[in-house]
Amino acid sequence: MLRANHVTKTYNAGKKLALEDFSIEVPEASIYGLLGPNGAGKTTFIRIINQITQADSGEVFINGQRLNPDHIRQIGYMPEERGLYKNMSVGDQILYFGELKGMSKNDALNQAKYWFEQLQIDQWWKKKLSELSKGMAQKIQFVVTVLHRPKLLILDEPFSGFDPVNANLIKDEILNLKNNGTTIILSTHRMESVEEMCDSVALIDHAKKVLDGKVFDVREQFKKNIFGVTLSEVNMEDLEIFKSQFEVNNFTERNNLVSFDLKTGNEQNLLLNELMKIGKIRTFDEKIPSMNEVFINAVARR
Repeated sequence: MLRANHVTKTYNAGKKLALEDFSIEVPEASIYGLLGPNGAGKTTFIRIINQITQADSGEVFINGQRLNPDHIRQIGYMPEERGLYKNMSVGDQILYFGELKGMSKNDALNQAKYWFEQLQIDQWWKKKLSELSKGMAQKIQFVVTVLHRPKLLILDEPFSGFDPVNANLIKDEILNLKNNGTTIILSTHRMESVEEMCDSVALIDHAKKVLDGKVFDVREQFKKNIFGVTLSEVNMEDLEIFKSQFEVNNFTERNNLVSFDLKTGNEQNLLLNELMKIGKIRTFDEKIPSMNEVFINAVARR
């Protein structure tokens, strides 16, 4: 759906490097996580896609076509800093932004009715934005972003300001949009959202892409062959012999259960045989790093 080839962007007459030789491919009908510390270059890339600014070099393509003004109507962008009018009624704003995206008034009204029912906000049409809480205003911003049925949806910290119930509601709607063919770029610092929702990710740090790929593959890259083990009915003498032969960490003993982390290579069957000699195996799970751990480790490597 979207492809960026060797995009570079500088500010202040070339003194400030915002993006350097940045390339990614975002598959159609997927959720693509755009990750990175503050100031890494994520917002710059999003602004380039939205044609708010232009790259110094490199190219961006949408559906095989080089990025051009006609693509604006195919894109929905929800910025982290929200852009609604505080003293305008919710209904007037919905219609205004819909028409900006080329919708007829009737089409905008029909879409608004659908989304107001989905998000349980039917009673807000005549309210001014200044009368709504931050979470309520967030819902209106989301409706404005998706109203024109964009093919490419860019969401920058979409869960900011939401309580857990409404965050889950918005998450479900985002997943429904993906399942119905929308391509979504998700920029967020909530790594649990990345694990739950994203198919693929790219991590930017200091203007450069550090890594990219499918979420599962990226997490696999950072695993350290550590297994979590829980045993019951343990023979403590045999356990001590085992600990002298293998690298055991985070050892705990509670409620007749023994738990520890075990660092190993590829000899998993050997380990299982040895563990069965010293007790009853309750759990034996490989510890795959979370996206939060991947994020921290990848940035720390640089």
